[in-house]
Amino acid sequence: MWAASCLASCCAACACDACRTVVSGISRRSARIAYCGLFALSLMVSWILREVAAPLMEKLPWINHFHQTPNREWFETDAVLRVSLGNFLFFTILAVIMVGVKNQKDPRDSLHHGGWMMKVISWCILVILMFFLPNEIISFYESISKFGSGLFLLVQVVLLLDFVHGWNDKWVGFDEQFWYIALFVVSLVCYVGTFVFSGFLFYWFTPSGQDCGLNTFFIVMTLIFAFLFAIVALHPAVNGSILPSSVLSLYCIYLCYSALASEPREYECNGLHKHSKAVSTGTLTLGLITTVLSVVYSAVRAGSSTTLLSPPGSPRAGSGKPLLPLDNKAEEKEEKEKSKPVSYSYSFFHLIFSLASMYSAMLLTGWSTSVGESGKLVDVGWPSVWVRIVTGWATAALFLWSLLAPILFPDREF
Repeated sequence: MWAASCLASCCAACACDACRTVVSGISRRSARIAYCGLFALSLMVSWILREVAAPLMEKLPWINHFHQTPNREWFETDAVLRVSLGNFLFFTILAVIMVGVKNQKDPRDSLHHGGWMMKVISWCILVILMFFLPNEIISFYESISKFGSGLFLLVQVVLLLDFVHGWNDKWVGFDEQFWYIALFVVSLVCYVGTFVFSGFLFYWFTPSGQDCGLNTFFIVMTLIFAFLFAIVALHPAVNGSILPSSVLSLYCIYLCYSALASEPREYECNGLHKHSKAVSTGTLTLGLITTVLSVVYSAVRAGSSTTLLSPPGSPRAGSGKPLLPLDNKAEEKEEKEKSKPVSYSYSFFHLIFSLASMYSAMLLTGWSTSVGESGKLVDVGWPSVWVRIVTGWATAALFLWSLLAPILFPDREF
């Protein structure tokens, strides 16, 4: 017993030292990566508790106060939602604190980039406290998470459009034959990929002998959007480029595939249903990794987007020179460094993670409706299908609007 106690103390001390070493190594430049790592940790905790916390939660009287104990899936979903709520509150509090930070002289700039030991401890406390909240609060959070997840997907679409148009403008701006050829080659590859992929979708999700009209409708609508993108972009009045159209076409067909693959495994038109039991763990792991990469990209991209996040006075938005120069060069350099404008909105950056916390909870619980019908698979069920399909349609609508708006409203600046 004494040896075990000493061993446990040594392990705890080593863990604390390791945490302090990692936290002290986080620099100003790596702060965004650290936030992404913390978010990835929250997903791992959600995943683990989803698998192991149900028996313990059944014994907690303030959670399991029902006359008849719910099934195991209910407790799995509840565990994910409670971790997600703690994560949501952590990033929302940071987003509120960071409102109005415009330069590095603001004390809150140091809070955004430093104080990591305090942040990690606060995050842990918030997540633990969520397991003492009544079920009514968790149920309310589950309801609003559906709307927050939709908003997160909309932000993803806007960031994608910003990225594609920026990519096109940069290559066209070189005004050299090599880059024009590169534009054509990338566009051709994307369009070929789109139509080849659509062929696989017809093969996988519209099997012969089954009435799969809904799946056929989804695939055909996506192909219609791909043709519309090209027609509108190449119209003389629009004078657009084929690169954004091709990339968005490929993205929309991917969303269509993601939606169809999320159909319940017992659905006869789902070509993946024959392998559901064999790939359950693999699907779970892949779904979690995809979620992390998607959320991390959105957050990092949001942190560097010039159209969404740059506050007035930032380097991207332009900044003025000081009115009175300082005589002392050292003091001038230090003062200039401190008064340097921030390069992105800290508040909006944390807001992205808040919305992503809701989105990840919906993915891990199948939008809180499909856990029972699809077992351990991530992001499977009809709510997930329709969310993907509507996201694809919203992407198409926003892209077409970005092409047509300058023509429909020539007096406005877009």
